[in-house]
Parts: sequence; structure tokens; C-alpha cells
Amino acid sequence: MKSTDERTGSRPVDPGDLGRRVAHRRTELGLTREAVAERGGLDAGFVAYLETHPVPVGVTTLTRLADALDTTVTDLLGGGRDVPPGRAPANARVRTEELDPAACWARLGAGGVGRVLLTAPQGRLVALPVNYRVLDAAVLYRTVADGTLARADGGEVAFEVDRLDEVFATGWSVLVNGITSTVSDEEAVQRFERLADPLPWAGGERDTWMRIEPTGITGRIIRPDGPPVVGSEFE
Repeated sequence: MKSTDERTGSRPVDPGDLGRRVAHRRTELGLTREAVAERGGLDAGFVAYLETHPVPVGVTTLTRLADALDTTVTDLLGGGRDVPPGRAPANARVRTEELDPAACWARLGAGGVGRVLLTAPQGRLVALPVNYRVLDAAVLYRTVADGTLARADGGEVAFEVDRLDEVFATGWSVLVNGITSTVSDEEAVQRFERLADPLPWAGGERDTWMRIEPTGITGRIIRPDGPPVVGSEFE
């Protein structure tokens, strides 16, 4: 018997992508598969199978998964990728806290995606996303040899990373100020490749290693004190 999608000709959601998003969100929350299953009223074996195999999932199960993972069905299905984050209603009952340097470095973790803010030619201010890694209290990334990021060698830059929780309308941000430099020492490059290679999502030949030596690091976090209130403004 053909599925509903086959009969109607509509394009089904890629369950492989769904499984990867479930696994990624579960890891973000620090939950085991058993914990997700318990929170969503699901079978732990099903959660494990979903994360590793293409599985068609119904609306009821999707809703349970989203609730168990403190997210939305839209996010699990990869929706909203063409719109900016932070469109959820604000939470009126929140508190803002400054992060100390240790907490800032903990938020940066081993690496991820951040933005390098610098002054480009003709005095233009630009913010360019990069895949980064943190090693020896410095930020590492790779770029093209003749690109804007490489030409910033020896200059002052800022590096910013943030994370938003669309469900609770909260988040955090960390800003690193520092001096960027090109890493040309072959021994150092080999060590970086072995311990902290930030593989660029953009692809292509990005073999110029850059390092930001921090001169300062600051951050803040917005924590929830209550449920979201519809119709308020996020400031």
C-alpha cells in the first residue's frame, strides 16, 4: 500500500534529517535517550532507532519529541532556516546576568560557529561567520589566503558567539576582543590540525590559519524567571 505522501505526490520530510536534529538537541540538553523517551512518553528503543535510521514519524510523535526536547516541531523539521532567530514572543519575567571570564570560555566550549567583526578596506565594518576552535585560550579559524579575514592579520578584531532558546525566549552572548595573526609555523599548524581543526562549512581551499589572541572577554546571559508572555517586546 502506498503512503499518503506517495498518493498525494507531496514531498515527505527527510527522516534522516529529523534523526540528526533529535540527536543534536538531545546532546545540547545533556539528556540520554532514555530520559527523552520518559519525558515524551515514548519507547527508548524507538528514540535510538530514530536517531540512527530514516523513520517516518507522525504528528503526535513529533509533538511528544518536541515537548521532551524543549523545542518546537518546526525546529525539529528544520523550519525557519530562512528567517532570523529571535522571532518568538518575549518572556517578560527574565533576569540578565553578566558572565565572568571563566563562564564565557565555558560557553565558547571547544568550538562551533561564531562571527569575526573587523574593519574591512574602505573602512567598512563587517561581521563574517567562521567555524572556530578554542585551543590554548585562543580562537582559531581557517580562511582563504587572499580574503578579508586574512588581510586582517595583525589588526584588532572582535569575535562574537551567541545562542538563543526560541522556546523560552532567552539566550546568551560572548564577545572576545583581541589581535588576529596568521599562523605560519608549520609545527603549530600540524598541532592545530591534530588537536583542533575547525573544518569550514563553506568548503573550498581554506588553508590559511588565523589565531585571535584575546585582550578581553565579556558576556551576558538572559535567564527565564517565568513562562513566556505573548505580545511583549524583547530588548
